[in-house]
Order: sequence, then structure tokens, then C-alpha cells
Amino acid sequence: MKLLRVGAAGAERPALLDPDGTTLRDLSGLVTDIDGALLADPSALERIASAAASGELPVLDTGVPGGTGGPRVGPPLGRIGKIVCIGLNYHDHAAETGAEIPTEPIIFFKAPDTVVGPEDTVLVPRGSVKTDWEVELAVVIGRTARYLDSVEEGLAHVGGYAISHDVSERAFQIERGGTWDKGKNCETFNPLGPWLVTADEVPDPQALSLRLWVNGELQQDGTTARQIFGVGELVRYVSQFMTLYPGDVINTGTPAGVALGKPEPKPFLRAGDVVELEIGGLGRQRQVLADA
Repeated sequence: MKLLRVGAAGAERPALLDPDGTTLRDLSGLVTDIDGALLADPSALERIASAAASGELPVLDTGVPGGTGGPRVGPPLGRIGKIVCIGLNYHDHAAETGAEIPTEPIIFFKAPDTVVGPEDTVLVPRGSVKTDWEVELAVVIGRTARYLDSVEEGLAHVGGYAISHDVSERAFQIERGGTWDKGKNCETFNPLGPWLVTADEVPDPQALSLRLWVNGELQQDGTTARQIFGVGELVRYVSQFMTLYPGDVINTGTPAGVALGKPEPKPFLRAGDVVELEIGGLGRQRQVLADA
């Protein structure tokens, strides 16, 4: 199923995207929100699937989501607990930045309040000269995970997948001392969505294409097959250091093609730039940048 949340920021309502890719079905009569509590409740998900199959879900007469005249699409997940991010998790991205291949996953965090909708404005921070793009596969946890023993267990604890844009400010991240976090947590720095695709619709998360364009020019063109640590291993690994709860998110890293890895002058983002990104089967995002 493709689950999403539509409406004004802070007042989104839960919805289901029909297989035709254009019709929205209202889920507010069945569930209060798309969140960790829903993902952790198999009976609730079964009720949605059954209602969708029977055709009884009412149509949201609001136009094509994300299209001209359509409703705003918000983040597809409400009440996010924590966002665990994995750095340098693609062989080609590590190579382009001159970094050594990690022997263990590199972990940093984004605050849930960085999350915005997939077509919301992204703000270039005040004083920024090195705002960068990163298309990433987001893994949404569906079952509490602690001290998992295997890759298979890791995959079994995934509730769904979405597109994440891990916007980064490289000067803040690398040149200002301390940890990476202050270059990752500026407001609007994590567009998420448009949909949360339930795990049953993604049989192999290591076979997904990722692409990103800036002002119409293709910058990133990769595949999750090039991840250093796959999805199941990441969930297993992270569960050794912290408990993952339903509604937590893991951003699993980005392939080559970021501005940081390009020759000088590096084409960092500025107000007015347009970024578009997609992952096969998970939809597409588009953001226009503006000054904070």
C-alpha cells in the first residue's frame, strides 16, 4: 500500500493512493494518522487493505496529489520518534569524497522537526555557502527492534520505505568543528515522501534506483545495490546501540553525485534552485529553494 498524509502543515489527514496513481482515498474513518502506532498494528493495516480492496473507502475529491490544483502532500509519517542517519554508505559516494570505506556504519542524527513535505520549500540557512543535496532511501521501523541477531530479523522489523532528501550544509558539517549534526539539522533539511510504501511492496530494498536533478540536470544516478551496508544489516546494527521503535526512521545514505564531490567551483545550492528526486516505486519529490 501507498500511504500518505495530505493537507495543510500540521493538519494533514491520512490517505491511501489507489493503484492508478491518481485517486486518493480517505482513511480518516479508519485511522487517526499514518504513524508508528499504525505500522505496529497488523490488524489496522489489514482493515485498510480490506477496505481498499472492497472499494468502500471514500474518494478525497481534492485533485491529483502533488499536481496543479491538487492538495499539499505532507510527510507520509506523523509523530516521528527519531531519525538515525547513515553516512558514507555507498561505495561510489565514499570514493568521490576521498573517504575510506567504513568498516562499521557511521551514525548521526536528524531532529524530527527537520522533516517537511516532499514539495515544501527548502530554506538555505543564513550564512550558508555550501548547501548540498542527497537523495536517500528512508527505512521506517514497524516493530520494536533491540539487539537483533541477523539481517533477516532486521528486514522483518521494517514497516515501510520512503524517499528522504538529506539536505546538508557542508561548511557547517565539516568546517565548523564538533560533530556533523549542525550541518544536518537546519530547518526544512529533511523533505520526506510523497508516500510511505509498506514493506510488502518492496521485496528487495537492495534493488532500487535513485536519481536526483538540480535545475533539470541529472546529478545523482545510483542504486541501493551499491550500499556498503544493506537495509537489513543497518537495522540489525543500529539495534545494538539503541532501541528502534515503530515510527523511527533510518536514512540509509546517498550515492555519488553530490556537490561536495564535484570539481571546483562546486555547484552548491542557492535560493531559486529546483531539486527533483525519485526512487523507483517510491515516488518523486520536487523542492524550490529559498533564503531562510
